[in-house]
Amino acid sequence: MLAETLAEIGRQRRAPDRVIVCHVSPEDVPGAAAPGVEFLTAPAGLPRQRNAILDAAHDCDVVLFLDDDFLPAPDYLAATEAVFTARPDAVVTDGTVIADGAKGPGLTVAEGRALLAADRPPPDPTACAPHFNGYGCNMAVRMAPVRTHGVRVDEALPLYAWYEDIDFTRRLGRHGAILRLEGARGVHLGVKSGRVPGRRLGYSQVANPIYLARKGSFPWGHALPSALRHLAMNAARAAWPEPHVDRAGRLGGNLLAVWDLLRGRASPERVLEL
Repeated sequence: MLAETLAEIGRQRRAPDRVIVCHVSPEDVPGAAAPGVEFLTAPAGLPRQRNAILDAAHDCDVVLFLDDDFLPAPDYLAATEAVFTARPDAVVTDGTVIADGAKGPGLTVAEGRALLAADRPPPDPTACAPHFNGYGCNMAVRMAPVRTHGVRVDEALPLYAWYEDIDFTRRLGRHGAILRLEGARGVHLGVKSGRVPGRRLGYSQVANPIYLARKGSFPWGHALPSALRHLAMNAARAAWPEPHVDRAGRLGGNLLAVWDLLRGRASPERVLEL
């Protein structure tokens, strides 16, 4: 999958100045070597790996984070650069996800490329609108405020991290604008392999929003509805789950997080014990 994503990055009309891949072990990137690609390692956990990339790219102006199953359209980088140039106040951008396999059974590479080929970008490459947060599968950050204000991805959110993108971009958004770009477009395949088990994810669906609300980066008016929405959805579908979702496991994790909240023991790191 990573090799396919790197191939799409290689088709960008505005080539990236650097491409950095952060992995945990060599087994994570078999056959993914490509000219000009820098590989670095970090301990397991999305926040740790994102921070390792930020450290490696400390001298860059803008860093774009892409998931290894996100296929960017050929104009993605050009549109992102155009907006950061035209909008000095922009500190975070993300693109328009024309299809998101994470919300369903997932998409194949062929399906993703067909969707990109059929898509029609807007005539204005700088078209954008204010947005609540950056979406982790495709989000770019201006490095000057990251460095000046010491904004880091919260490593207290382990593993898959659930909402680490909201926390990071909302804190960075205190220093400028968060924008959704119409001209930077792509497809998130939502590949299901390598995902966190349902019980751990379910725990994070409840514990992480509450942790972030207490921290002040995620409003309570969003955190509580988010936790309750996922709990209700998992409960409603546990008896008749989708083939690609462990609803019973997620529901068990949800309920354990609620129990821990009642006992004052809830913490994002608790998923490491599950």
